[in-house]
Amino acid sequence: MKPFLSLARGIDRLSEWIGKSVIWLILLAIAVSAANAIIRKVFSSSSNAWLELQWYLYGAAFMLAAAYTLKENEHIRIDIFYGTRSRRAQHWIDLIGHLLFLTPFVVLMTWMTVPYAYQAWKIGQISTNAGGLIIWPARAILAAGFALLTLQAISEIIKKIAVMRGLIEDPHPFVSHQQAAEKEGAALAGDAAGRNGEKPE
Repeated sequence: MKPFLSLARGIDRLSEWIGKSVIWLILLAIAVSAANAIIRKVFSSSSNAWLELQWYLYGAAFMLAAAYTLKENEHIRIDIFYGTRSRRAQHWIDLIGHLLFLTPFVVLMTWMTVPYAYQAWKIGQISTNAGGLIIWPARAILAAGFALLTLQAISEIIKKIAVMRGLIEDPHPFVSHQQAAEKEGAALAGDAAGRNGEKPE
């Protein structure tokens, strides 16, 4: 199991590095949007290239950070059923979900988007919008995002099996929304009591 855990750690480091790096693309997208608005208002000039660049930047931030989001266990989860199960049952739900749903989907999407991006690059495809950008970078971002998700799915499966076998600590002990709300309420009450000079109960 050690080689697999080493692989999982390597994947996690890659996802974390990329995920933390692409957050700057959001700031860049905001800057492009602001510059486009100023140029349009002041000089009555604009271009579809500016709009498409914003989409590219936002899409890159979203797709390339998806694997990091999965690693940090911050993906959307429906808590109505999951949150009422024991932690062992939750592990099984996660493992089955990763094996039967997440992994087949991201593998399929990677398999489909790689030739999709390559074809756009090969023919030099350009946006149909007047003044638009070349298409292949956007498609390459899709392919890269799903490829990273595939790797992270593998990492999550390895870690989940290791946790269930007691080989590593659970990196994300589950806290239900109710428990989180109670904890946040207690923290707020403690802060309020501290500001008023009272001793929290």
